[in-house]
Amino acid sequence: MDARIEQLQRWVSSLCGAWQLEAASIAPASGDASFRRYFRIASPGLDHGTAILMDAPPDKEDCAPFVHAAEVLHVGGVTVPRIHAADLAQGFLLLEDFGSVTYLEVLDERTAPALYSEASAALVKLQVGAPAGRFAPYDAALLEREIDLFIPWYVECHLGLSLSATEEQAFAQARRRLVDCALAQPVVTVHRDYHSRNLMLLPGDRNPGVLDFQDAVAGPITYDLVSLLRDAYIAWDEEQMLDWCIRHWERAKKAGLPVDSDFGAFYRDFEWMGLQRHLKVLGIFARLCHRDGKPGYLKDCPRVMGYAQAVARRYVDLAPLAALLDRIEGVEHRVGHTF
Repeated sequence: MDARIEQLQRWVSSLCGAWQLEAASIAPASGDASFRRYFRIASPGLDHGTAILMDAPPDKEDCAPFVHAAEVLHVGGVTVPRIHAADLAQGFLLLEDFGSVTYLEVLDERTAPALYSEASAALVKLQVGAPAGRFAPYDAALLEREIDLFIPWYVECHLGLSLSATEEQAFAQARRRLVDCALAQPVVTVHRDYHSRNLMLLPGDRNPGVLDFQDAVAGPITYDLVSLLRDAYIAWDEEQMLDWCIRHWERAKKAGLPVDSDFGAFYRDFEWMGLQRHLKVLGIFARLCHRDGKPGYLKDCPRVMGYAQAVARRYVDLAPLAALLDRIEGVEHRVGHTF
């Protein structure tokens, strides 16, 4: 038992209210890619008989953005956990328990149409109802910091490779194009990690339960959709993914969201936004392994790289980046893509 759990138990014991928390029942619920940890606790005073405790060491994590985003999203009609109690100074939250069944665990060809439709509807609700002005902007500096994780962590640290001067220039040019594309899109509230491991299967008509929203920002309208449909943890064939993308675009237009009236233009933004995200994710997964001792994410890197290569190969402006990705992955350069 570490010192944080002892501190957490003391906090639980100090709480007043009708939850009837049982401090001795605290047990691990799930981990996180950050320094946050989650525990489940028996609570006969709550509807489901349990609650979730978030442990976010204040020297490493700040609970305030989580609390703020939960309030904004809840008011916007998004199903997020209720916060029963909070101690921001100690880094503890007592949350509604959404159970342990993620979308990822139940997605298959039979369940996917309904689950993705519900996730699409919830995303539209988020973008319509949660004011983007309540969040910091997803600006050029942040977009660039994210994409800049790719070279030092994935290419150099993980693969043990280095880029030539020409390749560095090609990456810099692609980086600029991707960031410019993102900044040119209409601005909405962006969850920033809207995918199958952060969407929970709930009873009744509350699906999905949305988690891990503390990094929400005001940014590109395609960002969360590409997180959902080009998920790092599960992939669908291109025809199916395209069908879901079109359905979401139509739903967004009907809701009055400022999506491009030309689906081709919207889809190009979707693809380029996804490329920025997937390069970032590759850097993050490599960093989680080599810096944080969490190698489990590496198994999903081939899927994420596959998304990135496919998009880069489809656009002439991104041909040099496609060649770079092919080279570091040991793929023969396509004609016209050599340096």
